[in-house]
This record gives sequence, C-alpha cells and structure tokens, in this order.
Amino acid sequence: KMIMTDESWHLVRNVRGVTGFVGSGGKAIPLTEQEILDLGVEKREINLEFSVGDSVRVIDGPLDGFIGTVDELDADKGRVRVTLSMFGRETPVDLELDQVEAYK
Repeated sequence: KMIMTDESWHLVRNVRGVTGFVGSGGKAIPLTEQEILDLGVEKREINLEFSVGDSVRVIDGPLDGFIGTVDELDADKGRVRVTLSMFGRETPVDLELDQVEAYK
C-alpha cells in the first residue's frame, strides 16, 4: 500500500515502464484485496527449513541437483545466496527460495 503524496506520485510515475495509475481523471484509486486476488497476484508462503550455514539442494533451474551452503537469506525478498562447488571452484549463486530445499 502507498500513501499518495505529490512526492510518491512523482516517484512512481518516473519509474521506467510505469505508464500510469489505475483510476480516472488523473486520480489514482486503490485496488481492493479482492481485485488484487482477481488479478492472480498471490502471496507465496514459503516454509523455511534451513538457515545460514545449512546445506541445501537446488531443485529448479539450470543448477538443479547441485548441493551448496546457505550464505545469506532474505525471506522478505524470497531470495537466498548459496555457495556451490562448480568446476573445482566455490561459486556464490543467488536463487529464489523455492528453488532450494534443505539437504541433510
């Protein structure tokens, strides 16, 4: 949600790719929760079974099957940085949380 001020209006309008707000006559109208749900925008629930220092296995994407160690975890952004051993080197890789699972 956003508090509409002249400053926030200007900030959002100047983001590359933003062409306008939902509304009429140049006035933004907030969407209801139901309207957001109708757009197919859903919050993802992610059950974290690991933390920094734990081993994880990549389960999606081009690195599927690799096993590494969690270096950083940002649940709010849904991201994790994992160090994988590839081609004889330790390589940090940024992934989505749903691309990895705990590895015991």
